[in-house]
Amino acid sequence: MTLLATAITLLVLNKLIKPIATASKALDDYRASRKVSALPTDYTDEAGLLLCNIQESINEAENFINEKQDLVYMLSHDLKNFAGNPQGLAKLIISEEPSESVKNMAELICESTELQFRYIENFIKLLKEQDDVVKVSQEVKAVLFSNIVPFINEQVEQRLLDKNIKMDLVLECNTAKLKIDEGLLVQVLVNLISNAVKFSYFDSEIKVRIFSADSKLIITVKDYGMGFDRNQIEELFKKFTKLSRLGTANEGSTGIGLYLCKKIIERNKGRLTASSEGKNKGAEFKIEFDL
Repeated sequence: MTLLATAITLLVLNKLIKPIATASKALDDYRASRKVSALPTDYTDEAGLLLCNIQESINEAENFINEKQDLVYMLSHDLKNFAGNPQGLAKLIISEEPSESVKNMAELICESTELQFRYIENFIKLLKEQDDVVKVSQEVKAVLFSNIVPFINEQVEQRLLDKNIKMDLVLECNTAKLKIDEGLLVQVLVNLISNAVKFSYFDSEIKVRIFSADSKLIITVKDYGMGFDRNQIEELFKKFTKLSRLGTANEGSTGIGLYLCKKIIERNKGRLTASSEGKNKGAEFKIEFDL
């Protein structure tokens, strides 16, 4: 009788706990990958009301996100049109061969509008890439580095040539099982290498190393350029950071590149860190994934 009573109790408890477990999984799926689950909403007891409320909350959150993105894209498009009008007029003034002072002012207007265009595009890029990061698959898959290295080289080649910088890429680990998509990993590495080029001096070198140690995959990007103070590390990875600086050839900075890199790596169960011994002593960015 005791065993029977225990079995009945466990069965009842299981039925009571199952809706809570289902609701918890739905919330976890949405938080992890923006997956909108279809919870049963036709029950009238307390557990059923809980499922119904959670389903409605998830749907409302998803609708809010989509409406916010649509609104931002629409506003961005309109703002680009507004900024394009004065730029068009400024270019028309320049084509009429005005006096030097008028020409200089028209060129300043063009530069100002180009800056506006860049900021608007960065906002759009930020929204799109954040959305891509959230929706990435969390399945473990084999990443073959010999396949992605040519894509990386192709995308950074011109930047390296512009400053006569040599890139030494050492591949000590050819394959690893990771949760990150190959395309996102290429994007992160291209951003980190481009960042290294930006803050490196002409005729210098960048070292990239891909290896495994202590059950971790480690990727390092090291330069010998401007570097930074240790107390600035936290600021480096902030969105639209105030630490945004000009490169060694006065290259501009969007202030979101490193933020997105860190977001992508952390979303895929990795770590991205930065270190430097100080100004003009170079910098090193390190990615780590547990194997």
